[in-house]
Amino acid sequence: MANYAVDPRVLQPYLPYKTELDLWEGTCYLSLVGFMFVNTKVMGIKVPFHVNFEEVNLRFYVRYLDGGEWKRGVVFIKEIVPKPALTLVANTLYKEHYETMPMRHRWEVAGDNLAVEYHWKKHGMWHSLQILAENRLQDISNGSEAEFITEHYWGYTQINARKTSEYGVEHPRWQIYKALSHTIEADFARTYGQSFAFLNHETPKSVFLAEGSEILVREGKAIRG
Repeated sequence: MANYAVDPRVLQPYLPYKTELDLWEGTCYLSLVGFMFVNTKVMGIKVPFHVNFEEVNLRFYVRYLDGGEWKRGVVFIKEIVPKPALTLVANTLYKEHYETMPMRHRWEVAGDNLAVEYHWKKHGMWHSLQILAENRLQDISNGSEAEFITEHYWGYTQINARKTSEYGVEHPRWQIYKALSHTIEADFARTYGQSFAFLNHETPKSVFLAEGSEILVREGKAIRG
């Protein structure tokens, strides 16, 4: 997870109806995240050739006031996957922002360290997110930046100016590995559009590696005006 501090005005056009930006200590975050789907099931069924695959996404953080209770969630600018069927279903049925690209990854234990890489190919150019981390899990401190980044349990999608899709995401509290170094070789304009070209020259405010877990995505509902 590579986390950038950005001007909130950059994200306003992507803000779903009825949500507002969720800040941590006054900072607006945008994260580049790479991970693996492993042993994936849809409605309890494993779909052949769609069980294990990479994803890289660009996301930001929002909150929604529901009956006096704040729900903290994420909004995806784009989710990159290597399987066209995933893109077709997600974009057609759920109005998500998936795009299919060639992808690859590397996980490697190197002594006391972990090396993890995700690569995606857009317009003939390979892009990558790479991290070298200590192979020692740490608990996430209460009130920390890492807690803010990882502890959002709702997803929100902008359907139109008066409609938002909401779905719940359940997983246990994660642990993280301390980053020793990282490399991001990506053309954000080429991948995400000119609105995010400025990230080509930005340094992440933080980078860490999280230990994954089982995740359950609940059926969604619509928020309407």
